[in-house]
Amino acid sequence: MFKEWRRRRAVRRVQPGDGRALKRFRWWQSLFRTLFSLRLTNEDGRQEVYAVDVRHWQNQSSGEVKAHLYLNGRQCAQSKLPAAFPVHGGTVEVSMGAFGLKRYHYVTAEGTEHQLVPDRHSAEGRRAHFDRAHPALSSLIGFLSPIMLVIALALVISQLIGPVTQVEPIARRMTHTSPIDLPTWLNITIGVGAAAAGTERALRLRYSRLLDGGAG
Repeated sequence: MFKEWRRRRAVRRVQPGDGRALKRFRWWQSLFRTLFSLRLTNEDGRQEVYAVDVRHWQNQSSGEVKAHLYLNGRQCAQSKLPAAFPVHGGTVEVSMGAFGLKRYHYVTAEGTEHQLVPDRHSAEGRRAHFDRAHPALSSLIGFLSPIMLVIALALVISQLIGPVTQVEPIARRMTHTSPIDLPTWLNITIGVGAAAAGTERALRLRYSRLLDGGAG
């Protein structure tokens, strides 16, 4: 019920598009742009091509990230995230996590979900191509990513407990000395590794509220 309420609320945020043409994805836009497509067939057999364009770094200066929906190459709607665009036969849902988009799905009226197809030039499209070209190595990277996030999470929790136990009321009842005392360079390395792992998971649309954090 709560999920359906959130979807209806997102639908109400949708605004009309201005009819502008969809710009081609450029390789240098991989760091701040995502582009996904969806092909649907109408009752009369005609195909419609939807595209969702999100400039997630470029438009954060306004305090919000927007998704733009295109139909056959023309902008037909826009919405801040999380977005739910009504389309033929269902809804296109888009939401953001801490490291990138965590959801870009077409949900049919019956509740069936289909992931949209990333543009082949985008970071998500290149990661999908790497998975097809090098499945064994891709699986290994996918296996190591959550492990890196677990290590980083355990380190953060351990380092946070210490200062909390120094608060006077808590210090009277318990003391805590972190068993993990890492040098600065290793802390930085783990932080960078965790960011890379989170980004890698976002490119594969792997999301866990505990590990990846951030709510869209």
